Amino acid sequence: MSLGAAAAAPPRHVSPVRNALHRRPRSPLSPLVTRPRAATPFNKAVAAAGVHVDSSAAAAAAAASSSPPAAVISTRNHLSNLERLLQKKQAPPPPHLAEKEPEPRRHSPSSSRHQTRGRLLNALNLSSDKKTEEMSPRSLTRLHRLLSNAIRPSPRGTIGPRWRQYHGAANWDGLLDPLDVHLRRELVRYGELVQATYHAFHSNLTAAPPRPVVLPDWSYRVTRNLFATASVELPSWVQIVAPWMMAAQRTSWIGCVAVCDNEREIHRMGRRDIVIALRGTSTCLEWAENLRAGLVPVDDDGEDVTDPQGDVPKVECGFRSLYKTAGPDMPSLSSSVVAEVRKLTEKYAGEEISITVVGHSLGAALAVLIADELAARAPPHVPTAVFSFGSPRVGNQAFAARVERRGVKVLRVVNARDLVTRVPMVLPSRTGGYAHVGRELLVDCRMSPYLRPDADPACCHDLEAYLHLVDGFMATNSPFRSDAKRGLAGLLTQQSSNVKKLYVSKARAIQVQSTPGFPRCHCDRTLPSPLSIENLEVR
Repeated sequence: MSLGAAAAAPPRHVSPVRNALHRRPRSPLSPLVTRPRAATPFNKAVAAAGVHVDSSAAAAAAAASSSPPAAVISTRNHLSNLERLLQKKQAPPPPHLAEKEPEPRRHSPSSSRHQTRGRLLNALNLSSDKKTEEMSPRSLTRLHRLLSNAIRPSPRGTIGPRWRQYHGAANWDGLLDPLDVHLRRELVRYGELVQATYHAFHSNLTAAPPRPVVLPDWSYRVTRNLFATASVELPSWVQIVAPWMMAAQRTSWIGCVAVCDNEREIHRMGRRDIVIALRGTSTCLEWAENLRAGLVPVDDDGEDVTDPQGDVPKVECGFRSLYKTAGPDMPSLSSSVVAEVRKLTEKYAGEEISITVVGHSLGAALAVLIADELAARAPPHVPTAVFSFGSPRVGNQAFAARVERRGVKVLRVVNARDLVTRVPMVLPSRTGGYAHVGRELLVDCRMSPYLRPDADPACCHDLEAYLHLVDGFMATNSPFRSDAKRGLAGLLTQQSSNVKKLYVSKARAIQVQSTPGFPRCHCDRTLPSPLSIENLEVR
């Protein structure tokens, strides 16, 4: 084909759709949109003089000059256009501020750029100042969750390969300070089982036995209810001062025995766990037993009635009374626990089994007595551990030595401001007095950003406060864990007078309710960020 024929070829057909795409109007934010030039004095002078400026020549001159790259100019123009669209009219200043003249400030290119960037970020709600941080959606969601009654437990990790370490085989060495994340989760989980015993007892005081215990961990199944009987003889003057105490029932429901029967949970924990959960002091006769602080010998059928030093193991009289006394139609707490644990260990013989005794306050003291007896009666290959919250001293040093000699591992969670953990008192000049058993995990309610630093003794001993502190504890002299999972609904319900007023007011503002006093949470309210309101001084 000749060159002339090629030149005379008809033009190629272009689809009208493609032409329509080229004629699509451009976004006003695009820096490539041609805008009419502003009527500057220079442009007016050029037009009056009749001088024609070639745009292509001007573009060539601009390209030849030492100007920034085209991409930088395009980005700046884009931000400038976006700034013009998003810029809002500023509200007029208050009258008392409008009268003051602003001080002269020196402007520099860098300061003007920072101002432009700040105005743009403010328009986009992306600035890093405190006001915008308070209104950030992430902070609002976190505070809303903390103040609501939603349960959001920490994720459970698999502890099967190391379950004996978490159960105290090595006395929790290297797991307490800093607190291991898996041990923290296990402590909170066991504490919630103790909370379930409180709820079961107070929900129906007249029932014997009470209504079925609803455990927060559905992996466990309750196999037996436990009862404790008081043997204290009240003085005659109580009939005059408080006659209702004389009519109080001597036998009360105090806890339960449960076993894990969920295969997935058994695989996660690496064994089948038998739990004995015990509540704290809740009746007047139990309070009366707590005041019987004299040391009495522990009944022991074994060969080690005395320790190697010749001292007799002794425990507090009131604790032993509740543990060993049988009711008219009810066996003692001691015999009930031993019989049930023996039945479960025989049923699941051949499996990996652990015995875990958990309790709070009085229940923590009874947990040590139970573990001491089970260690002597249970099969030797079944480990026994105690996780206690706010436990008082149980017995003398000879008793503590016997508990450790029998292989019982005890981990006591202690609030530094809890007075119950310091009783019965120990006189420095007296030997053979009370002594604590096992390892100690020390927490402090003053480290919590949500509790008042002057929280009263009831709050410092409260089980919900203990679980709150454990969930936020990382290490000694470390700040409260910022990603703590446990909400504040329990504290607001039970210890609202000890929660900082700012959080109480915010809870009322979003209408939090778990029991009477706080309405239920509504999601259409806005709240500031806890990261910002924690820094405020709240009395």
